[in-house]
Amino acid sequence: MTTQPANLLVIFGATGDLAQRMLLPSLLGLEVDELLPEKLHIVCCARSDLDTSAFRNMAAKQLQRVEHADDVPVRRLLDRIEYLSIDLSDAASFAKLTKVVGRHKNGNVLYHLSTAPSWYASICDRLAESGLIDPDCRIMLEKPIGHDLTSSREINDGTGRAFSESQIYRVDHYLGKEGVQNLLALRFGNSLFEPLWSAQHVEQVQITVAETVGVEGRAGYYDEYGAMRDMVQNHLLQLLCLTAMEPPSHFEPAAVRNEKIKVLRSLRPIGGPDLAGHSVAGQYTAGAIDGKAVPGYVEEVGEKTRTETFVGLRAHIDNWRWSGVPFYLRTGKRMPRRMTEIYFQFRSVPHSIFPAAEAQMQPNALIIRLQPEESISLSLMNKTPGLDRDGVKLSQVALDLNLHDAFEDKRRRSAYERLYLDALEGNSTLFVRRDEVETAWEWVDGIIDGWHKAGIEPKGYPAGTWGPSSAVALTERHGHSWRE
Repeated sequence: MTTQPANLLVIFGATGDLAQRMLLPSLLGLEVDELLPEKLHIVCCARSDLDTSAFRNMAAKQLQRVEHADDVPVRRLLDRIEYLSIDLSDAASFAKLTKVVGRHKNGNVLYHLSTAPSWYASICDRLAESGLIDPDCRIMLEKPIGHDLTSSREINDGTGRAFSESQIYRVDHYLGKEGVQNLLALRFGNSLFEPLWSAQHVEQVQITVAETVGVEGRAGYYDEYGAMRDMVQNHLLQLLCLTAMEPPSHFEPAAVRNEKIKVLRSLRPIGGPDLAGHSVAGQYTAGAIDGKAVPGYVEEVGEKTRTETFVGLRAHIDNWRWSGVPFYLRTGKRMPRRMTEIYFQFRSVPHSIFPAAEAQMQPNALIIRLQPEESISLSLMNKTPGLDRDGVKLSQVALDLNLHDAFEDKRRRSAYERLYLDALEGNSTLFVRRDEVETAWEWVDGIIDGWHKAGIEPKGYPAGTWGPSSAVALTERHGHSWRE
């Protein structure tokens, strides 16, 4: 792992939505607190025919919308930026970049590809042909790394021709979220939970990533990928890994990634006779969100399609720690509310000594909320106040830790602030390794191929609901219920 901070950042696709909405504001967040390397120069590349002054003006409009956008740090960040108009299909166009990099390179370089993944290999080839890669360079790649296992391997092979695996930083922005980091702190920074974190004490685990939005102008991309490829293959499986993995020996890249890949390799394939009972695909129809009517998916994309906007899965991790514990994974668009959470339901007490409270007894639960607000809640049984002449009565109460209130004096960092800082400093712990990506694709491909061979099409669900009715049956046939 390189330890010298990069002093040159080159962003490809700098006029795109991700760069304007997330990347530049995140760099501003680091600039506000003077966390960027002192001599860092930023080269923003795109096809748009702009000069540096015009790009800075465009960026300034975006940055002024950021909550902490004071004029001084905005100006400092803009002064670091140089814009270069580059046609990625033109090898000669890279000659301009070669001159700029040669002029500003005085140490390590971080390249960030915020483009369509289909360009990754060709950009890496151009960088290599232009002599712009050395052993200390690093490169950030945005998801999706492929459309399936085959295309993922092609992209990884293409980038691997120019960069070694230790130089490649594959982004899953969920890994940069504060709540995800706190999941690791909760597990491995406290002695209270780790003894309970196994099949011996846990009845079921649910991981939900719900969105209220629809395709939001991304119909072309989303209709090609769907919820399984867009969300399950990366975000949900990464949350699953962090939830289920064994304690790493150290909090460093190789140790953390080694434990994550063990989880992915222990995932039981979903297919054959288990396919229909362990997986659900859905597609939203017209409905209402927050009292406002919204169109169905077909109306938004303009044609009938088999693309799933909802996925529900009953997964199993076949290892010593989690044998027999179902992991319910759920993600969807046009859900009733936006939330990302991990729900642990612990096993019931083996025998109740409170006959009058039998109907009120509920299993303990741990709820880790990642968004929209970060919180941790532990549900416990408590005596209901009263004289108890007919026996002790119990009620479920929650011990709540609202992280916003607990750390109200701390500014909440965006995911890309943490990811950029780590990549600039050469820390790859929060980035995804090639074997993780490809093992996840192999598992997901098995489900998608099974759907196609069995002729399973997404079932409709009204916008503003929690998915098709078959998603309810996914849990209830096993005596469980989705937390809603």
